[in-house]
Amino acid sequence: MTDIITPELDTLRFLQYEAHDRLAYITLNRPAKRNALSANVVTELKKAFEQAEADDEVKIIILRASGDVFCAGADLKYLQELQENTYQENLADSTHLMQLFYQIYTLKKVVIGQVQGHALAGGCGLAALCDFVFAVPEAKFGYTEVKMGFLPAIVSVFLVRRLGEARAKQLLLSGDVVSAQQALDYGLVNFLVGRDELADAVRTYALRLARENSAHSMELTKELLAHLPEMGLEEALRYAAQRNADARASDDSRRGIESFLNKAPIEW
Repeated sequence: MTDIITPELDTLRFLQYEAHDRLAYITLNRPAKRNALSANVVTELKKAFEQAEADDEVKIIILRASGDVFCAGADLKYLQELQENTYQENLADSTHLMQLFYQIYTLKKVVIGQVQGHALAGGCGLAALCDFVFAVPEAKFGYTEVKMGFLPAIVSVFLVRRLGEARAKQLLLSGDVVSAQQALDYGLVNFLVGRDELADAVRTYALRLARENSAHSMELTKELLAHLPEMGLEEALRYAAQRNADARASDDSRRGIESFLNKAPIEW
């Protein structure tokens, strides 16, 4: 597959987007601003994830960043502007970010975070939304909002799901910045990889998922895991049984079973 820059994304100012070999790369590209978030950055991220999800040739999405910092959270100039906003303006802005976080969390395709530097505040929120996170040992992680009188409100919804209430409380209430090894121990990061090997490690893992796993099965599994926490035990079991039955009737299931029974390798 050749590199693709879609007409909708060819005017990106704060991101880079490319797709090849069934992988889409969304790159935060404000290194001078430590890849900080603003309303415009959030808008472009929404468009990029929408494009990657809609592209039938893309199976795995990689979120990465240029420069030494993955994402330092909100842009300082942007924060100053927020102080002058009305309640309704701040609510609209918060909703804008909430929509991005929900979009990433519920995306049909697997998202891998390639964290080459510090991920703080909203940047740590972005990392936590990824299905898998690869990070360099030097990276620092933390939700520092409480240290500046702010609130890690939106990310808390997802962090409790990822880490559990006790660990989420520890990170969100302390505002402490933790090492990549601690983030790995907590479950915020999945893999630690040296800086020189990071890009290759992420690509290798993404390609393995693309080749060995059914896209339909991964999509249904993500959907299942997103809905289970909001259900009671009996409701969750009924829902799981229904999804199981749906999956068994799929073309991918038929192909997979046939391949297994015939001892024939399958590449998805």
